[in-house]
Amino acid sequence: MVCIETRHTKAFLKAQVNKSDRNDARGIAQMMRVNLFRPVHVKTLTSQKRRALLTARKILQDKALAIENDIRGLLRNFGLKVGIVGVGKFDERIRELVERMPELVEIMEPLLTARQKLRETFTALHRKLLAIVRDDGVCRRLMTIPGVGPVVSLAFCATIDVPARFKNSKAVGPSLGLTPVLNQSGESLRVGRVSLSGDEMMRALLYEAAQVMITRVQKWSWLKAWAVNVAKRRGLKKAIVALARRLAVIMHRIWIDGTVFRWTKEAAPATA
Repeated sequence: MVCIETRHTKAFLKAQVNKSDRNDARGIAQMMRVNLFRPVHVKTLTSQKRRALLTARKILQDKALAIENDIRGLLRNFGLKVGIVGVGKFDERIRELVERMPELVEIMEPLLTARQKLRETFTALHRKLLAIVRDDGVCRRLMTIPGVGPVVSLAFCATIDVPARFKNSKAVGPSLGLTPVLNQSGESLRVGRVSLSGDEMMRALLYEAAQVMITRVQKWSWLKAWAVNVAKRRGLKKAIVALARRLAVIMHRIWIDGTVFRWTKEAAPATA
């Protein structure tokens, strides 16, 4: 069985004047006959299970945050401001605000119970994720990169799946939508925003990892120095995107070579 790229197929079929199921079937058959299709990599069962774990963990986290934001919004109508409070003390803060308003207590308790259940389930899945990363040599080597933690490393392994399917490490960036779109016609050449194609979750995690490296990691490395120089010339947001793309290239190279991140430029592998 061969899985084909849907966007490429749609572009191929748009040349038809009349769209129908029969014409689409004929168009796909002709595309396969003349070898104009683009095959899509089908991930291994292990990568699909890891991806399901990451997705479920993200869903629980988002739902818990949504309930917290809804609670804040409901209390704001009564002039009660929650303020900045940690995850562990959120329930205590809410009960403290509504303790003199019995009707609000009856409303808040079910929401706090639901939030607590979501947080407990999220914690259980997160511990399972940490256990997987702890026993995976590739993830541990990827985590030697500053800013790359267990979630980013496991997501990268689940997304790339088989590193040999890329002809080189530079091809990883475009596959994740981290390279700019080019529009060339005659003497006109316009460079647009990043394509945003490929895996949205992995792209967001790489962006977060790049942001952490630039803004939070205290120890300097050749990679952080390069990103800071880009930020001085092009701005912080563009530097974060450029660093995210370069992180994807470096992570793929570390996976292929079986090495770890090197902090000095002299010892670092050549990447673009």
